[in-house]
Amino acid sequence: RGFAERLRANGKAPKQAIIAVTRKLLTILNAMIRENRPYQPA
Repeated sequence: RGFAERLRANGKAPKQAIIAVTRKLLTILNAMIRENRPYQPA
C-alpha cells in the first residue's frame, strides 16, 4: 500500500500505480520461483 500511495503522491494516474504495483509483485514472485525461496519481507 505504501508503494502505491507514494506513486500517487508523485502524480501517477491510478491505473499507472496499479500497473507498477502489479509489475513489482510479479518481479518478486518470479525471483521467488526462480530461486526456490520463500517470501522474505525487507
